[in-house]
Amino acid sequence: MKRLTEFDDLIDPTFSDAVIAWQRAHGRHTLPWQNTRDAYRVWLSEIMLQQTQVAAVLGYYARFLERFPTVQALAAAPIEDVMAHWSGLGYYTRARNLHACAQRVVNEYGGVFPSDPALLADLPGIGRSTAAAITAFSNGTRAAILDGNVKRVFARVFGVDQYPGEKRVEEALWRRADALLPVEGIESYTQGLMDLGATLCTRSKPECGRCPLQARCVAFATGRTAELPVRKPKKATPEKRADLLVVVHDGEVLLEQRPGSGIWGGLLSLPEVEGHVALGDTSPALMPPANLAGAFARFGEVEEAQALLPLVHVFTHYKLHIFPHKLTLAERPATPAEFVWWKLAAIDEAALPAPVKKLLGELARPSLF
Repeated sequence: MKRLTEFDDLIDPTFSDAVIAWQRAHGRHTLPWQNTRDAYRVWLSEIMLQQTQVAAVLGYYARFLERFPTVQALAAAPIEDVMAHWSGLGYYTRARNLHACAQRVVNEYGGVFPSDPALLADLPGIGRSTAAAITAFSNGTRAAILDGNVKRVFARVFGVDQYPGEKRVEEALWRRADALLPVEGIESYTQGLMDLGATLCTRSKPECGRCPLQARCVAFATGRTAELPVRKPKKATPEKRADLLVVVHDGEVLLEQRPGSGIWGGLLSLPEVEGHVALGDTSPALMPPANLAGAFARFGEVEEAQALLPLVHVFTHYKLHIFPHKLTLAERPATPAEFVWWKLAAIDEAALPAPVKKLLGELARPSLF
């Protein structure tokens, strides 16, 4: 890695001075994970905030800490309990990595998060930028962050005309991020960059009039705030179909344990007929799979079968058309080990994917069940 002195053309102390002064006067100071040096709380907040808005994280953060107040408590908990407390927050790989990371911190570091960003970045679910944020806030370590918000700020301020996610462009942004680090005030600077991207330099309708970097912003000066950062080249979004079986009996629904990896990994969900099947160029309003009747029969004698309203769930890499089929059983058969019966009245307590929880929550209403 090049030494900072090799990037003299990028060094500009006035940049960090402006960010630090603005953050101390106008930035966010009352979020529940701020004003602490507790690396566990800082780490938890940083993982939850990956690809998730602050407003969505607040409730989860409080409930998670209530159940898992220390890294030791999290490491010792069953993964099913962790997934249940994460259910609905999305991007479930984060929860599995969170649990694995807690166990490594306990087993390898005696329950104390390392202060070295390189050691932190080696732990599950913690990349280079997240590691820098954790150690900056918990130890005052001078390390650069480059999350999505910071990339947007840099792209606009410095007029970056290429897609920031491209490897060559991202490496150049990292060099700039390293060069712009302040000698002092790393906590305020790091939080300030995050705050600018989250509250002023937003994707749409940025509030340039309140921005401390307006005078030096290339995008503002050239009228390109709507164009920068350059967006990722668009690709056609694949579409898939899933036929889910809502098997009910005596006020309970049959749930299946998903594998530990993959889509909805580690969560409970509804049994599927054929998994997530690519639609190709066909319409999502296809006829039900040919083997649907056979899928029904595997659960015993069906007293009533009913097609429920379909719904759509969008993942980051494809759109899923969900077709639920409600099966009311005449009697309950023997339950295989990978299945569990769950009371519909308590469905909110199950570790379910968001669309499945929504579907069963509506089904649990007395007027619909």
